[in-house]
Amino acid sequence: MKILYAIQGTGNGHISRAREIVPLLQQYGDLDLMVSGTQAEVSLSQPLKYRMHGFSFVFGTKGGVDKWATYKLMNLPRLWKDIHHLPLAQYDIIINDFEPVSAWACRLQKLESVSLSHQCSFVSKKTPRPAKWNVAEWLFKYYSPTTHHIGFHFDRYDDFIHTPVIRSEIRNLISTNEGHYTVYLPAYDDKTLVKYLGQVKGIEWQIFSKRQKTMQREGNVQIFPVNNEAFNKSLASCAGLLTGGGFEGPAEALFLQKKVMMIPMLGQYEQQCNALAASKLGVPVVHAIDENFTAGVNKWIADDKKIKVDFPDETARIVDNMIKRYAKPGSISA
Repeated sequence: MKILYAIQGTGNGHISRAREIVPLLQQYGDLDLMVSGTQAEVSLSQPLKYRMHGFSFVFGTKGGVDKWATYKLMNLPRLWKDIHHLPLAQYDIIINDFEPVSAWACRLQKLESVSLSHQCSFVSKKTPRPAKWNVAEWLFKYYSPTTHHIGFHFDRYDDFIHTPVIRSEIRNLISTNEGHYTVYLPAYDDKTLVKYLGQVKGIEWQIFSKRQKTMQREGNVQIFPVNNEAFNKSLASCAGLLTGGGFEGPAEALFLQKKVMMIPMLGQYEQQCNALAASKLGVPVVHAIDENFTAGVNKWIADDKKIKVDFPDETARIVDNMIKRYAKPGSISA
């Protein structure tokens, strides 16, 4: 069997989930990997068959997307060319984690493809989102369109939606509490974070920064460059995670029974939806780092309420069911 697994490379969540899924897919046949996008700090250990520029956004430093940098990063002629020249007829199943090049190439070539992603959970109207309709709903629908959907979210909002893929390396961690708080807020610059978190006295903060190359300390705040192993170690031993409105990071922290506070990116609708869903579990959400921020953080630190989640290890079963249901007939070895 020939398998293509196409992965979004903006942010770390897609790649992190793929690190768990790739070894499972390799059990079923010859696997080719494709990544498009330019904003992930983590990578796969397996070689890529295709590395595409794709269509992605750039994190800013004030809580939102850097629109000018995103515009400069765009290369629509290359995107068009990649979509029209990607050879896909050879594959028995094409699996897509919110990756636009392969999705639109499949549509042009009239081939079936399977979403295996968090974003496709928004196909269901049952998935939490703000009451006011947002134009970004079109992004969910048309950014990476596929014929079949297998979604992941904080809860099973619909029959095709599963609880999060928690990586084995996270499941195998021993969760302790050494008192510090782990921070991953890539849409804010380090100076802003140090300024406000430094005002929360008696607490050790460990910030993981996209912009830092070496470890630095300012008072009670340590800043580390993003590193998967170091971040996992910090997360396993922290009291809580202060993070954006992503999905995989908060899910892993909740699995480890850590306190979580979320600050969704400004103008980023998906993160607003994620934060709303997390708030229904009891996760506190703030929408800006401003003069009220430290009071909210102090309240969060003082609250010892635990949020219990049930995220069973179902990834192997989900992958097996997907292969059996959506691979070309006759392609599965006996």
